[in-house]
Amino acid sequence: MTRNFDVLVIGSGIAGLSFALKVAQEGRSVAILTKKTKAESNTNYAQGGIAVVTSQEDAVESHVRDTLVAGDGLCDEKVVREIVRDGPARVQELVDLGLKFSRDESGEYDLGREGGHSERRILHVKDMTGKAIEAALLKAIGREARIALFEHLFAVDIVTTDKLAAEKRGAKKAGKTAAKDVKRAAKTESGKNRVAGLYALDVRDGRVVTFHAPVVILSTGGAGQVYLYTTNPDIATGDGIAMAYRAGVEVRNMEFIQFHPTALYSTTGARFLISEAVRGEGAILRNAAGEAFMPGYHPMADLAPRDIVARAIDAEMKKSGAAHVWLDITHRNEAFLRERFPQIYQTCKKLGINISKDMIPVVPAAHYTCGGVATNLSAETELPGLYACGEVACTGLHGANRLASNSLLEAVVMAHRGAESVGAYLRSAGGRAAPVRIPDWVDLHGGDEDERVVIVHNWDELRRTMWDYVSIMRTTKRLERARTRITTLAREIQDYYWNFSVDPRLLELRNLIEVAGLVVNCALQRKESRGLHAVTDYPKKLKAARDSRLRREK
Repeated sequence: MTRNFDVLVIGSGIAGLSFALKVAQEGRSVAILTKKTKAESNTNYAQGGIAVVTSQEDAVESHVRDTLVAGDGLCDEKVVREIVRDGPARVQELVDLGLKFSRDESGEYDLGREGGHSERRILHVKDMTGKAIEAALLKAIGREARIALFEHLFAVDIVTTDKLAAEKRGAKKAGKTAAKDVKRAAKTESGKNRVAGLYALDVRDGRVVTFHAPVVILSTGGAGQVYLYTTNPDIATGDGIAMAYRAGVEVRNMEFIQFHPTALYSTTGARFLISEAVRGEGAILRNAAGEAFMPGYHPMADLAPRDIVARAIDAEMKKSGAAHVWLDITHRNEAFLRERFPQIYQTCKKLGINISKDMIPVVPAAHYTCGGVATNLSAETELPGLYACGEVACTGLHGANRLASNSLLEAVVMAHRGAESVGAYLRSAGGRAAPVRIPDWVDLHGGDEDERVVIVHNWDELRRTMWDYVSIMRTTKRLERARTRITTLAREIQDYYWNFSVDPRLLELRNLIEVAGLVVNCALQRKESRGLHAVTDYPKKLKAARDSRLRREK
């Protein structure tokens, strides 16, 4: 089955939906592909809010400074300034769509404060901001006739014109007719390599669908599932980063994985996020002895940037041997907590914790991918026709450590900029070039079912290896051990991929292994400790901050 669109959007979070809406309003046909249901995205789980300057007591310069400080010298200052500056206009567009941010008794925005922020500037909808944004955008998408939303379609790989011209193995598998088409494409295709479309697996029936489009936007979120413990939903398997890397696009700064300091501790392994906004409302971190320990680690104490708080918690747990630390907000009354944090309050209560009376057991967990697919300020990658937006992308905003609630800000701003760029690209020679026929996918019809245990075993081994060796504190020896193990896993899964039918679990594992290798290899490039990358062999920070860069060898 083949489908044709002007633009393919992979992912249905705030970045993808915002981007799709703007492109469709310019008269383009858009397909949104999501591997689960349309509302299942990282955005949907975002509790905190959007960091944006709306108060007269705040200033753009203050937000810029806080972002640069949190990023520990690696932010691109131009990018920071432009995204922070554009934020208010983009957030107003969400309000115009019907999003209602929480307000105080006087009718003004009830601005929250989180770690690393010098002012209250977090717009939120109680503690369910992402869910509210997702609902508003999906409602707007539903009114747009030019957008087709495909649920349960898992993007497998991006197809480029160079790949069509050179992929001998694919031509052989596709048969004689496809081989002729590929040969013809090689002869007629002129100019630069560009996007031609992609393959996507229909999860419901196992068929692989071919999509033709001159533009693909990756908005697939991050890769939290590469770790054993994460606040991310199951869908966060690094799909867009892995696809872009396989397409030959540069990936940057993947060593900077942000561990959220306060995930709810549970013996089951589940990690429900306790928003940083709780500390913004005065919660105090206490160690096993009940002592408030953060003043000993940073002048901002419990509101220090996330990398510092996560390392402090890790250090306190190692000192005492405790499985967690405590988050104490018992000084706030129950009525306030129920109103401000309804989701957190109810989740904890179901587990027997009344947060107005009981301290909350918390531990760090993998939370946000600060690196990703390299883009410019127009969301363009180096491959014409390929764009990336949101957590999947590396714009230079976050540097070595993301400032709290800057992620949703980046998503709406870059979606707007990317949509403007796509319009120009589709009017250019590259965007108007005649489509090249993509050979149909050839299913390999199963394989030895007994071998499928490889997926389960490799999935578990990968996530535990990353947690044990590539976590909050690192050493060169541990990173090298991780690389050796990941290389072995990659060979096994690559062999499996080429000899069996694809399914969602295999595709996710393939992508996670790819991403794990990127994280480890970027970490081994960086011979210093900076931001989220703390390595005992190189405890000092180098004077010159440089991005780590990786590109797949041809």
